[in-house]
Amino acid sequence: MKKLWSSWGRWMALLLVCTGIFAASFALYHLPVAAALYPSALCALLLAGVGLYGGWKGRDKRKKLSALTSLPDDLTERLAEFDTETDRAYRAILCRQTEQIQQLRQQTRQQEQERTDYYTTWVHQIKTPIAAMRLLLESEDSAFSRDVGEELQRIEQYAEMVLTYQRLDSPDTDYVFRECPVDKIVRGAIRKFAAQFIRKGIRLEYTPIAQRVVTDEKWLCFVVEQLLSNALKYTPRGTVSIYWEQECLCIRDTGIGIAAEDLPRIFDRGYTGSTGRSEQKASGLGLYLCRRICQNLGHGISAESTPGQGTLMKLALGKKQTIYE
Repeated sequence: MKKLWSSWGRWMALLLVCTGIFAASFALYHLPVAAALYPSALCALLLAGVGLYGGWKGRDKRKKLSALTSLPDDLTERLAEFDTETDRAYRAILCRQTEQIQQLRQQTRQQEQERTDYYTTWVHQIKTPIAAMRLLLESEDSAFSRDVGEELQRIEQYAEMVLTYQRLDSPDTDYVFRECPVDKIVRGAIRKFAAQFIRKGIRLEYTPIAQRVVTDEKWLCFVVEQLLSNALKYTPRGTVSIYWEQECLCIRDTGIGIAAEDLPRIFDRGYTGSTGRSEQKASGLGLYLCRRICQNLGHGISAESTPGQGTLMKLALGKKQTIYE
């Protein structure tokens, strides 16, 4: 609006100057000065017409430019509608910038892919010595070998978390959705942590689950393993229960629980809370990855906890929400 009034001000000043020139010329030739009003009025009408036309063209151009802001993919094609010399110059500039942006996007995608490939190779390479050390530890059954085996499992788990973090938003991430038995996924996670249950003397209560859900089995396995690992990590003694209730897979422990002030943020990236800091066992990635994976799979994840009594984690297999209570 300010620019509009400024433009009209310039036109009016020009009109007044022209009227003054007409009046001075008529006075020099001893002609009636009032006669200058007629050509001045014609000039005013002409300038008004030019101003209205320019305003209409400017408004139309602004509308087209506003529409272009929401259509970045066909920007250069839409710019072809502007046919003045200035418009063509702007179009050439924007075309060059669009090409540069596309090149930067391509370089970014290539760098991300190279980084993902590097971490994938690194994880697979680190698994080789871990597997070799496991074979060496199997030859003896002692407290030392069991301790080392548990630490190796933790290293392998952290390596998997790094790989999962890299693959999570990759355009090449493959999700294979099909109907999967929940019981198979849960039993696989239990077998993986069976040695820790025995070593820590924690009781496992598992009610077989007959339900089948549409999901990606590999990614859901990662989530269940993370939740079961957390239950074992923060339960010094007592029970871990796994059961199906109200369309949710529930994992309940009788561990140390989560502080009320930490509960709203346990799914945030990098957040460890007072429990994680005191125990010095948390990476701040496990539950964050669980939340992100559940969002991608169309599942919900929630937590309920009472300090000193334990924690209940729920996987709503089919709901897109993350809540806490």
